[in-house]
Amino acid sequence: MARRVFFSFHYQPDVHRAHVVRNSWVTKADREDAGFFDASVFESKQRISDDSLKRFLSDGLNGSSVTCVLTGNQTAWRRWVKYELVRSFVDGRGLLNVAIHDIANLQKQTVAAGTNPFACLGAEIKDETLFFKEFNGLNWVWSSDVKSMAFKDVAYKLAGRTNFTFDQIFSTYDWVGNNGYDNLSSWVEAAAKAAGR
Repeated sequence: MARRVFFSFHYQPDVHRAHVVRNSWVTKADREDAGFFDASVFESKQRISDDSLKRFLSDGLNGSSVTCVLTGNQTAWRRWVKYELVRSFVDGRGLLNVAIHDIANLQKQTVAAGTNPFACLGAEIKDETLFFKEFNGLNWVWSSDVKSMAFKDVAYKLAGRTNFTFDQIFSTYDWVGNNGYDNLSSWVEAAAKAAGR
């Protein structure tokens, strides 16, 4: 069964790399063979306010069952990537990370691996509420864009964890090293099933 996937990425430096992944279904027999439909939106929308951009991104996430972050060199530090990932957690979407730094851009250049965005996002459970936090490069701080959710509404198996980072519960793959062209659909399906979708 094909899943509707929202691809989250740092637009300016990684758009070509992201297109390689997002368009990998084109050479499959059909979208069902690819195992996913692309549901992404781009950062090209003119911002009026933070709230309007949050609404725009949330609308883009609607209808997707899985969010796949495509990680380049600086992705982990992008505010709106973090927002998309935490919003996806709240909504109970499947989540996975795919490193794309080894995909050559239009100038045939690759980049050094970036920090895993899942290692920079986490949560703590206090009094039946799950509070989100993020690593800013120096310290852990409470998330200001999506602050909390009821613990009872968490879709994932946390294995008794009350203080965790996303990389402890969501998988990471490498597009080049793990043969993403052939394996993306199975990674997406595993992420969806882990979220009960």
